Amino acid sequence: MRNCAAGFIPGLALLFVSACGTDVSAPDVQGPEQVGTETSVTQPNVIVLFADDMGYGDIGSFGHPYNRTPHIDELAAQGQRWTDFYVAAPVCSPSRGALLTGRLPVRTGLYGETIGVYFPNDPGGMPAAEVTLAEALQDVGYRTGIFGKWHLGDAEHAWPTRHGFDEWLGLPYSNDMDVVGEIGIDQIIALSVQGKQDEVAAALAGRGAKYADPKPEYWRPPLLRSVVTADGFIDEELERPVDQTTLTKRYTAAAIDFIKRAGDEPFFVYLPYTMPHTPLFRSEDFVGRSIGGRYGDVIEEIDWSVGALKQALEKYGKHDNTLVMFTSDNGPWLTMDIEGGRAGLLRHGKGTTFEGGMRVPTVMWWPGRVQPGVVSEVGSALDVFNTVAALAGADASTAVDGVDLAPVLFDGGESPRDEVAFYRRGQLYAYRKGPWKAHFIIEGAYQQPPTRSVHETPVLYHLHTDPSERFDVAGDNPDVLADIAAAVQQHLASMERRPPEFDKRLQL
Repeated sequence: MRNCAAGFIPGLALLFVSACGTDVSAPDVQGPEQVGTETSVTQPNVIVLFADDMGYGDIGSFGHPYNRTPHIDELAAQGQRWTDFYVAAPVCSPSRGALLTGRLPVRTGLYGETIGVYFPNDPGGMPAAEVTLAEALQDVGYRTGIFGKWHLGDAEHAWPTRHGFDEWLGLPYSNDMDVVGEIGIDQIIALSVQGKQDEVAAALAGRGAKYADPKPEYWRPPLLRSVVTADGFIDEELERPVDQTTLTKRYTAAAIDFIKRAGDEPFFVYLPYTMPHTPLFRSEDFVGRSIGGRYGDVIEEIDWSVGALKQALEKYGKHDNTLVMFTSDNGPWLTMDIEGGRAGLLRHGKGTTFEGGMRVPTVMWWPGRVQPGVVSEVGSALDVFNTVAALAGADASTAVDGVDLAPVLFDGGESPRDEVAFYRRGQLYAYRKGPWKAHFIIEGAYQQPPTRSVHETPVLYHLHTDPSERFDVAGDNPDVLADIAAAVQQHLASMERRPPEFDKRLQL
């Protein structure tokens, strides 16, 4: 396994941590039959399932030959499998912020030019001025719950219960942060500024072995619970270090309990899984379950979770009035070798603006409402806010970078989205319009090639005929480049940039 450390500005080294058998029964869903069957169809329940670092090719319906994902595949068969769905950033924190706000990271400040994601003990977090999807849904009567990884600030003012969620159970950041026996991000920054790169390298030298043979005690992320009350908040640290082998099951059980308790009220469940971000952990029931090794075990436990949630919806009579979206926060962490995922036929992975870094496996399911099929229209996680808000009757006026995907979901029509901006650390690297994608900057990630190159004449790919981005056709298509250049100019003219929030700790 490669060393999981490298530079993030000249002379400054930084961890590349997140820069971000037998049948297993579902959690107990015993309870009153057909609870909530009278919920208004004008306000559907919504479940957003957000895997961490899952690649485009990691599930069966997207082409993996060995990872058995029958529950996700069933949702895809009964609903829609989106082939051209993107996130707004190739790493954790900015991607999650964009999903919840419907706004590009450069517009919210949820990005870093130097530091890629939020790290433990960060003073910042989700800006108070930003409106989250959870807040918009609360305003129209929804119960809102998050069960999983937040990664938008670990200070209490930044917790999800301060930004529209009624309750939260989960980790505040990535599962490989807060490493036992190693220096933290602030010490790394201080040493790097002093030019002591050898000391940084020595401190990080043992990390690869920990990923290769992970044990829960190697890391100290806390499992937190927070609940909004009439008087404020109940905040608890339940376990530290958390037993990571239990996380997928605990998130699933908590989400199902929340669904059960929702009764007749419409609900929004956001379940951002900790896995398959490395280090990889799965419960005892899934050890050795997949022929795809530990990574396959983890994927199959996530699939089990999807099946358990679907079973709960059916148990409580909510399946015909619930929109379920399954996707990932970015592409696979390829530098983790066999412990990381795969992007299928797409180029590269996490950290990059190639297709493998930002095009993610996506399934939409709502029995009787979502028209089944394979969708090759363009969609984005930025569109989740607008789409859900329109269904719920909520205000989406702040979600200026998203569109409502209802024409595709319910009418089999064309997507209102025809363009995708590919940002990396606040800089526009590439732009897609229709089937064409122009790269202005080409760069690998995590010490993987290609080395950074800026192109005066953009590199151009036709994604429908070349989804692997292998053949530059810029020379034959000057009119396409001119059309994209005009679209980029219009895009940039509409952008009001905020300073990078993640870099503020450099000023402390």
